[in-house]
Amino acid sequence: MAEPGIVLRADLSAEPLDVGGHLDMVRTSTVGAVASFVGTVRDHSPDAAGEVVELEYSAHPDAPAALAAIADRVAAQFEGVRLAVSHRTGVLAVGDVAIVAAAADSHRGEAFDACRALVEAVKAELPVWKKQVVADGSHTWVGSA
Repeated sequence: MAEPGIVLRADLSAEPLDVGGHLDMVRTSTVGAVASFVGTVRDHSPDAAGEVVELEYSAHPDAPAALAAIADRVAAQFEGVRLAVSHRTGVLAVGDVAIVAAAADSHRGEAFDACRALVEAVKAELPVWKKQVVADGSHTWVGSA
């Protein structure tokens, strides 16, 4: 019987996210593939009426537990996968990293599939909201869950 997937990291952080640290965390001599997703703040959005200059992420107090549960659920779907995921909170400038997800497995297909499943679940379920601030100072709130 294959080893179930494991979550090595699932957290929210007000500090900049370390992409390389996530990749290093999931790597071992037994994995042949590491897939990753890095979500960054862009200068436009269909929900914004102008050029986006910053985002402010706010999290529900239960968000850390929700993120851990999401990651555990995804890990259970992929035998042997190693996962790490973090989401930023606070004020982020254009170009800053908002989310990092890494998945490692023996084969690339499983690593890609696990990484995508993790990111899609986080985007759909994590109780985090973003305030999009545009160049004229106005803003809109967008709920991600």
